Amino acid sequence: MQESTQHLLIIDDDEMFCHVLHRAMSRRGYEVLVARNAGEALTLARRHLPEIATLDLKLENESGLKLLPELLELVPACRVVVLTGYSSIATAVEAIKLGAVNYLCKPADADEILAALQKQQGDPDTEVADKPPSINRITWEHIQKVLQEHDGNISATARALGMHRRTLQRKLQKRPVRR
Repeated sequence: MQESTQHLLIIDDDEMFCHVLHRAMSRRGYEVLVARNAGEALTLARRHLPEIATLDLKLENESGLKLLPELLELVPACRVVVLTGYSSIATAVEAIKLGAVNYLCKPADADEILAALQKQQGDPDTEVADKPPSINRITWEHIQKVLQEHDGNISATARALGMHRRTLQRKLQKRPVRR
């Protein structure tokens, strides 16, 4: 338990995830605030100046990456961990460049999230995978990179990839391919 109560801002549109994480973090002594979209997140951040936050990469109609700089402009000392069920190298790199202290793939439990928030620096002893990612995983990551380059615009991304917009939408609705 902390010596003084820290504010944790959870920014996620998944109601069940928010409920579970809220309960887990409250039990650990955090004052928990929940926002379901960018507008709510910025209002709560302005009012409560949270010390730590979790930010879903893919909010319903918004990108967490677009919200991240705005959040950090309001509360520069806030330590933010980006969470996502749609991880890719491109979005991980971009999240860190934009100021996130860490990036986790869902599902992540409260202990993993706290460890990511408290980690002060990288770990050079992290194991490097023995085998390269599959061609399907490389394709997924390339799509994510191009999508990021086009600010989440599906039509522009489809044009850049030379595929039909609906085909791209179907690919994006699927869960990411495992390594």
